[in-house]
Amino acid sequence: MRGVLLVVVGAVAVVGVAAAVAVPEAKQWYDGRHEQTASYATGKEAKEERESVPRWLPDDAASVDYAMRTTGGERILKATLSDGRLPAQCEPLDGRTAPAPEISAAWFPSDAAGGAEGRCGSYYVSLDHDTLYAWQTNKDWLEENRRSGE
Repeated sequence: MRGVLLVVVGAVAVVGVAAAVAVPEAKQWYDGRHEQTASYATGKEAKEERESVPRWLPDDAASVDYAMRTTGGERILKATLSDGRLPAQCEPLDGRTAPAPEISAAWFPSDAAGGAEGRCGSYYVSLDHDTLYAWQTNKDWLEENRRSGE
């Protein structure tokens, strides 16, 4: 009887260790499987290749990195601007705070919301010298789609 008990306890321990390793990896796979990333040489190329890239991105923007969630409106974007200024369509935040981006990438700063300077359409934007960082939350995407559907 003691031998059977040791086998059962050992099996439970093995299953517990396997679950402790597999569950986080399964969650990471599940969370990431609906995300797409791409890089483009210019803003013009990015907008031609992907309809979801914002139209306000200047055509001459360079080194464009873009990530999106396919199950919602979460987007992040990084681009180099030739003139180092936000696009003309952007408006200042005027004291409002920006929410944190809802997806991440190695090339996108985790503290972007703290440096938010304005809004370009439904995107929050910040500028670090000539590098533009932009992000859109699912809530803002839903609101933008609701307005455009009216």
